[in-house]
Amino acid sequence: MKQFNRTLVTAALPYANGPVHIGHLAGCYIPADIYVRYLRARKADVKFIGGTDEHGVPITIKAMQENVSPQDIVDKYYAIIKDSFDAMGISFDIFSRTSRQIHHETAAGFFKKMYDDGLFEERESEQYFDEVKQVFLADRYIIGTCPKCGNPNAYGDQCERCGSSLSPDELINPRSALSDAVPVKKKTKHWYMPLQNYEPWLKQYIIEDHKEWKNNVYGQCKSWLDNGLQSRAMTRDSNWGIKVPLKDAEGKVLYVWFDAPIGYISATRELTDQWQDYWCKEDSRLVHFIGKDNIVFHCIIFPAMLKGHGGYVVPDNVPANEFLNIEGEKVSTSRNWAVWVHEYIKDFPDQQDVLRYVLCATAPETKDNDFTWKDFQDRNNNELVANLGNFVNRTMVLMHKLCGGKVPPMHAEQKDAADDAVFAMLQEAKAKISESLETFRFRDALNEVMNVAREGNRYLQEKQPWILAKTPELQAQHQAQIDNCLHVCLQLTANLAIFINPFLPFTAKKICHMLKVVDRLLEWENAGSMKLVSVGYSLRPPELLFKKIEDEQVKAQVDKLHAGLKKPAAAAPEETPKPEAKPEIQYDDFAKLDLKVGTIIQAEKVEKADKLLKLTVDLGYEQRTVVSGIAQHFKPEEITGKQVTLVANLAPRKMRGIESQGMILMAEDKDGRLVFVNPDDAVAPGSSVS
Repeated sequence: MKQFNRTLVTAALPYANGPVHIGHLAGCYIPADIYVRYLRARKADVKFIGGTDEHGVPITIKAMQENVSPQDIVDKYYAIIKDSFDAMGISFDIFSRTSRQIHHETAAGFFKKMYDDGLFEERESEQYFDEVKQVFLADRYIIGTCPKCGNPNAYGDQCERCGSSLSPDELINPRSALSDAVPVKKKTKHWYMPLQNYEPWLKQYIIEDHKEWKNNVYGQCKSWLDNGLQSRAMTRDSNWGIKVPLKDAEGKVLYVWFDAPIGYISATRELTDQWQDYWCKEDSRLVHFIGKDNIVFHCIIFPAMLKGHGGYVVPDNVPANEFLNIEGEKVSTSRNWAVWVHEYIKDFPDQQDVLRYVLCATAPETKDNDFTWKDFQDRNNNELVANLGNFVNRTMVLMHKLCGGKVPPMHAEQKDAADDAVFAMLQEAKAKISESLETFRFRDALNEVMNVAREGNRYLQEKQPWILAKTPELQAQHQAQIDNCLHVCLQLTANLAIFINPFLPFTAKKICHMLKVVDRLLEWENAGSMKLVSVGYSLRPPELLFKKIEDEQVKAQVDKLHAGLKKPAAAAPEETPKPEAKPEIQYDDFAKLDLKVGTIIQAEKVEKADKLLKLTVDLGYEQRTVVSGIAQHFKPEEITGKQVTLVANLAPRKMRGIESQGMILMAEDKDGRLVFVNPDDAVAPGSSVS
């Protein structure tokens, strides 16, 4: 494996046309921050680059909506976005803007170098033109029906409902976003980048050299390359953006997806005079954190730009996440179906780490996932309060009560196997957490951290020092054992501060404050040590790390979400869209499924989960427990005795603490109701479906 001496981490540049929501945090900013904080703890040479994208068409659309200038819009939202990231502890080394002069110079120079090297095609083509407004329409100014999912309000470059990349010519019934008029075609000149010329290099770079990339990233790139690349325009007709640096380019600006990723370069230039070390030296590693809608731009178009220009390293990894839904529905900023970060900070002051924890624990790393306020409450109360917070608080309270507020010594003659087991556990946890973080499996890493806290609670419960100190006589008799127990627990607490720091930095600082240790404790090399707090050292009084979230708070947030929902304008009736097909599979893929007929012999609701039913399914030769998200469609008594088709060889998965041992096959009718996929005639439980 190639060795790198420095790492440059970027997080996608959000459009400065609105605040950021928790989907943005879960998609790339929290994962990027976790990774960077881990690298810093390892004392690695790393720079974390961010900023706002201020030249896209959404900016000008927002300006028109608010009847102000585009500059007014980007100034307003840059401040809101930056404040939100600062409050959430997203630790950028720089958070820049693509409207700054250094970026204009960098992007224009990048384009001119490629132009001078003959890497663009100059073409005159017909583009959509709004005769009412007398302007050429950029892709985002054109709205129509998506040919893939039927969304009547898809943009000319992308459908925000299904995520498909589009061109204006693909839209059904296109219309101008400026005047609602039907646009006409008119000739205009632009400069195109022939991406097909980079296909052989891209196939080697991605398909052959980076098979370790996440499946969603690798698969999407391979699909694009297998379908063949085409020339893509790198300029647009507009008065807002970076002017094309050519004499015959009046009214032309750089395409935002050519301009924006160069923002990573210009921000690094702004940050340090040594910027070329991170962008141009072969021993530098470039890692992009993005959402899945940006995969093509960061994995194909930008690397091709870097390759064409020459002299730059290309991304070594692009760990893109999928989308985060809210309460079972896709985030929609136009409908205000979102949890806005700046509002969360006001509603839950000093609880940034709770949101960081929940968004990491439920991160959409491999598939779209769902955020619910009920799950937010449960994870805070049952995991942060009852596990991590409980262990640290019990340790600190008992240390003050039974050891005079000072770190007790470790008495070698009273040391036992349980004490040694804690040290071994920490060593194993450190290795697992490190391996998961380095391979971008942040959910697994966080779960391992929480396992350390669980082991601490188990150890403390097993030792029960409060029982040994029930009377003064007992305490005197067992003080050495009490000391050993609380010494181990304090060392474990210090280790937890190191382990959780990438994920929950505010909580790590609280622990360091109570332990009266400096931030140097949080360096990764200290993890696993049992000598992090000094014997005889007086510690501060305990403080609760987390507080319970009450039902009223959750209800208020759900009510707020629904109250702010904007209803979409009524759309004209349209034909039922053809569903998007999944990739073709081979017979051997299907043959791996073990489908069995079973009978539901018991069904009950899962406590504190509105959507889940716990089913007991009889397969004839055994009974299985299956957790299924069908509680809003069926009552338990309605489905008891019903035959179903079960995917019997699906790996078990815990849901709400219950191990689900399979999946029930369901279909959705045209009205959105679920129906069981089962045989017409009763068959013996355990019968195979083929």
